Amino acid sequence: MRKNIGFVPQETFLFSESVRENIAFGIEKADDEAVRAAAEAANIAGDIEDFPEQYKTMVGERGITLSGGQKQRTAIARAVIRNPRILILDDALSSVDTHTEDKILNHLREVMRGRTTVFISHRVSTVRNADMIAVLHSGRIVELGTHDELIAQNGYYTDLYNKQLLEEELAEVQ
Repeated sequence: MRKNIGFVPQETFLFSESVRENIAFGIEKADDEAVRAAAEAANIAGDIEDFPEQYKTMVGERGITLSGGQKQRTAIARAVIRNPRILILDDALSSVDTHTEDKILNHLREVMRGRTTVFISHRVSTVRNADMIAVLHSGRIVELGTHDELIAQNGYYTDLYNKQLLEEELAEVQ
């Protein structure tokens, strides 16, 4: 069962090993090509290739040498390399800005094709292209539908969407 699920929590855990070993963790025969492909899918390959030792770079205890976004993207690559039937991303993009988030989601589109992907997120931008969005409030589903359907309902989701749009606009002005 575990081999069929790739899970990326908000608080990632990385080992005091190389970037490559962190991505390939649990995959006995992960070749360099598979590691690079997973890194590409998670939009971390460019960062890794800029490191002095690239994929051999040691990340330090709990990934201390990486930024929060780099840790999350490394953990996403670790999940992707497993080629799971179910991919669960629990606020796994919270440490990246919306521009980087968009790049990651574009890279993940191919990975998500043909598998079940569950996004748990506070950001509308993360879930807006989902087939189905369940809006939870106080532990209950209060709205269910696609992005467009939820916007048309003019409820809790629409309020959240409008607040996040305003926050983005204010951030761009600063």
